[in-house]
Parts: sequence; C-alpha cells; structure tokens
Amino acid sequence: MTPAADALTPVQQSALSAPARDAVADSLRLVGDAIQDIANEMYTTMFREDPDLLRRLFNRGNQITGDQQAALATGLAGFAALLVHRPYIEIRTVLERIAHKHVSVGVAPEQYQLVHRHLMAAFRTVLGSAATDRLIVGWSEVYWVMAHALLEREAQLCRGLGIEPGRHWRSWRVVQRTTEARNVLSLLLEPADEWPADDFLPGQYVSVAVPVDTDSFQIRQYSVSCEPGDGRLRITVERARRRGRPDGEVSAFLHEKAQLGTRVRLSPPCGELVLDDSERPVLFVSQGVGVTPFVSMIKHLARTGSGRPVTHVHLDTHVLDHPHRFEIELALRQLPGARSLLVYDDIKWAPPEAIASPLDFQQLAPAPDTLAYLCGPTSFLSHTRAALVRAGVAPDSIRYEVFGPQLWSAPS
Repeated sequence: MTPAADALTPVQQSALSAPARDAVADSLRLVGDAIQDIANEMYTTMFREDPDLLRRLFNRGNQITGDQQAALATGLAGFAALLVHRPYIEIRTVLERIAHKHVSVGVAPEQYQLVHRHLMAAFRTVLGSAATDRLIVGWSEVYWVMAHALLEREAQLCRGLGIEPGRHWRSWRVVQRTTEARNVLSLLLEPADEWPADDFLPGQYVSVAVPVDTDSFQIRQYSVSCEPGDGRLRITVERARRRGRPDGEVSAFLHEKAQLGTRVRLSPPCGELVLDDSERPVLFVSQGVGVTPFVSMIKHLARTGSGRPVTHVHLDTHVLDHPHRFEIELALRQLPGARSLLVYDDIKWAPPEAIASPLDFQQLAPAPDTLAYLCGPTSFLSHTRAALVRAGVAPDSIRYEVFGPQLWSAPS
C-alpha cells in the first residue's frame, strides 16, 4: 500500500504534526540503527540519476570516505530526535550553519525535492517491510520541516547578499602567494570583474570552485584570513595529504596551479561564526590551520582599537607547522592586556614562551563571562569544549567552526 500523494507533499509547519511525531518516536531506534545505510543508498541512487551533482556540487573525497553520508545520517536522525523530544528548541538556530553552507555552495531550491524522493526510496529499500506507510509519512514530514526551515533561511541570506540561489559565483584573480607554514599557502585575491569586492564579517568563509578535470569542478570552503576593509580577500589553504584517504583535489589545485593571475570562482562570504560586537572577554583556541578565522577576528580587534580582554591559545605539532604566527603576535601586541599561549607537540625548536602539550585549560582561569571561539578538527573541538566547560566557561558561550561535512549542531 502506498501513502496518499498529499501525505508526501512538502509541509510548511515548523513542528511535527501529532501523528508524525508519534510515528517518528516509535521508529527512532529502528531508523537510527539503519540511517547510515539509508544515507549510503540515497546518495548512490541520486548520483546514478544525476551524476553532475557529484561532478559539480558534492565533495568527491567525502563521498569516498563516507564522511558526507555520515553527516546526513547524523543530521537527519539528530533533527528527528530534537523534534520529538525537544520541540521547544528554535530550529532555525540549530540549522543556521547548514543554511550558510548551502548558500555558499549554491544549493538550489529544486534540489530539496530530488533529495526527498531518493531519501524516501532509500528508506523503503533498506528497511523493507518495516518501512510502513505510517513510518514513511512521519519521516517525510521530518524532512520537510527541516527543508522548509532551511529554504526560508537560505532565501533570507540570498536576499541579504543580493544573489539568486545557485547563481552566485564571481571570478577572482590571484595577486599574491605566500607560504605560511609547511604545506600551508595563502592566496590574496581581487575581483576579476568590474564589481567591488564583497563585504565580509570577521570569521566568515568563502566557497572556492576550481576545475579538477575536463568536465568537473569541486568546491571547498576556506576562511577569509584577512581583516575587512581593503577590497581584497585572502584565503589560507593547507595541502590535504591524508594517509589512507584521498588527497585534497582543491587544495592540490590551489597549491600547484593557482599562480599569479590565475582566476578562480568564489562565493559571497558566508558563515555564522562571526566576531560579536560586545565588550566581553574573548578567548580564541585554534589548532593547526584552524587559526585562519581568528586572524581576521584578532586583526579586526586591533585595527578598531578594541579594549576588550583577548586571549589566543594555539595548538600545533611543530613551530614550522604554525601558520600566521607572527601576524597574530603583531596584532595582539596592539591590544592592551592581550595574552598569547603557544602549545606544541614538538617543543624542541619552539620559542621560549611556548609550552608542551597537553594544555590544562583550568590554568587559564577564564573570566566567568568569557566568550570562547574554537576552530580545528572535530576531535579537537569536542575535547576543547569539554575542557573549557570544566574550566568554568558557560556552554552557551562556546562557539566553534567546523572543517568538513559535519555541520549538525544540536544543542547540548
């Protein structure tokens, strides 16, 4: 038996209907156990129907490793649990990071219909007879509650940027290349068209689209690593070489082929992790190339003569792997009372003020009203967030940027 057609049409409400909530609550464990297989099946059939999505939108490396499938599985299951167990949560806040990412890569509204069709088919294929009409209708409603919240927010962001969804790329040219650390390169870019550079907020990123073969291009996000105001953008790119995983296609192109004068396509600046304008003490904690959004934030604070207390903690493997070290140190010296702490795995050639890892965050003695910003690998984020909470930083005062497909940020 197939559900009535209107049962699977998009729903507009921001909360589940009572029948859908009961159906999803009853099947959360069943679907949760199978959601990874459902995600794998969905992407397989969707790319079979429309191969251009893999060639021109989705990260091929994340598809090979399964990271993208895991991100979808985590996001959908987490969102469903939120609607069932914590319906009072403001769902747009939960989805803000995803909305910014969708705008930056150019997700078009009609693609939500495509994903829904393949997702529901994957439910039936993987769950078999357990995919009852009641279950399908309930999970379809979960999807559309999520999708409409995203569509509404993405439309707002596009209007604010003056762009149409999916039609947002501009041509920029490379005007300077700078080696920042081992395997880390900065590219300074200026518009290659007649329009002025896009405004951005300290902490935002841009999507970069580059050709990787004759009929494909790939998209990656890089934080803007300069302060606003000079009409150009700078991105900092780590060459992605990962043991047992595909090397980064976009980072390889930018390191090897993006010479002076090379043109690349950039999205408008996006991202919700931006520097707030309060006077609260601020703590920046970065690992590796995760320092890049904080270059923009700290230089902006110095340029505007901020008097707020600033602490920057950076963790890295070796002093030679530490990007933007001297640039940040110079900016911090312009801020009254700013503190800097360098933590390296290999302390042999480190400057005298550096310490060996691991770091005891309780020794930082953060002020009770400290606002903390974190950026680095996922494992670093989870470990550091927990350590800061133990050190007295309020959980809702800890903000973070994620590198990679894991965009879900359900409230703790």
